[in-house]
Amino acid sequence: MNKSISFSQSIWVLLAIFGILFPALFWGKVEPHMPLFAATIAAATLLRLFGVPWKQMEEGLVKGIQTAIAPMLILCLIGMLIGVWMMSGTVPMILHLGISLISPEYFTISALFLTVVVSSVTGSTFTTISTIGVAMMGVSTALGLDPLMTAGAIICGACFGDKMSPLSDTTNFAAAIADVSLMNHIKFMSHTAIPGLLITAIFFAIQGQSADVSLEAIQEIQTVLEQHFSLGIMTLLPAAVVLICSALRKPILPTLVFGILSGIATAALVQGVHSPVEWMNVMQNGFASEIANEAVASIVNRGGLLSMTWSLALILIALSLGGILQYSGVFEALFAGLIQRIKKAAGMVGLAGSSSILVNLLTGEQYLSILLPGQMFHDAFVKQGIEGRRLSRTLEDCGTLVNPLIPWGVSGAFFTSALHVATIDYLPYVIYLWISPLLTFLFALRQPKAKAQA
Repeated sequence: MNKSISFSQSIWVLLAIFGILFPALFWGKVEPHMPLFAATIAAATLLRLFGVPWKQMEEGLVKGIQTAIAPMLILCLIGMLIGVWMMSGTVPMILHLGISLISPEYFTISALFLTVVVSSVTGSTFTTISTIGVAMMGVSTALGLDPLMTAGAIICGACFGDKMSPLSDTTNFAAAIADVSLMNHIKFMSHTAIPGLLITAIFFAIQGQSADVSLEAIQEIQTVLEQHFSLGIMTLLPAAVVLICSALRKPILPTLVFGILSGIATAALVQGVHSPVEWMNVMQNGFASEIANEAVASIVNRGGLLSMTWSLALILIALSLGGILQYSGVFEALFAGLIQRIKKAAGMVGLAGSSSILVNLLTGEQYLSILLPGQMFHDAFVKQGIEGRRLSRTLEDCGTLVNPLIPWGVSGAFFTSALHVATIDYLPYVIYLWISPLLTFLFALRQPKAKAQA
């Protein structure tokens, strides 16, 4: 029988973890891997002192890592896809079109709404970021614009589209956990999502993009792309394949595989890259060209399986910690203790949202940030007569959308690797991700009082 810990003991464990993570990350400015590793050791030590057997913690660690298998496979495939799409000319073609059609002063707004559309169609933030997002970052670099501003617009748009798409796995998951119909869940989320997007759009419209764009430099970039790649409509085939598979609701792993295979076929047919050895080298190490132009080289020479090792290692450590905490009863003791102290509907919504954020911080996993609070708070919401859709919206706003704000979160780590911007650096620009949880908490205060059920 597993050992349970008390509410006060769970608080001590959390204080130890945050006491290590926050000074190291925000004051020491170190990479998150080692602070997270140290926090895992500290948590395990305290839990052992509280009587939790090592066998129980070890089982939790293994189960925590098991939850990381699917996200890690996705990241591996995305690393390969980025390299292959560089080789096939897909991203260079999008780059060429982007710098031809988009004016610098409207670029961030264009990036915001383009990613909204693509993410709504695909139902996947990861697919949107790894395809359109990477290409838009390339356009931004070519135009000499602020990469953090661009990354903020891309991430906000991709997260909004994913959250509001009926094809999204997290959207379906949150609705299922709260026993709410999917369309009812999406409709209710629009009360926070639409105002959040409008505020975000105004922010980027006011900020604009100020840069001294040299027409000669832009023309040179286009010339270099035309010299090193065969550009044309055929190079967009891999992107079309991914969009079609996503629209048909195909699983993300086969969709990414089809994107890679169609990219290899395009590289062979259009770019004349016929060597299987070169294909495999690009998939493992990324695309590497001999382009002399530094701006173009910095955009296209990237991708590959090994480019994701930073993120993979971070996710592995984060979910190890999360598994130990979950299966040692830390979350159960904490949530049960807090739920007993809340009597009002607004307080219950605030606690459920705060719990999702806390699980995100401690585990780095957005699915756990929906699952654990959802399971813990479902009966409490029913008992107090609070609508299930308020729980599902809270889980989505404080679970899915907060994950990219955390450096060791699955989304945060992936965005850093794919867009080449640090999570802590892009935090001030992802306005939508900050606004939605705040709106959820504010709206909770003006909701009608709940009616307790027998």
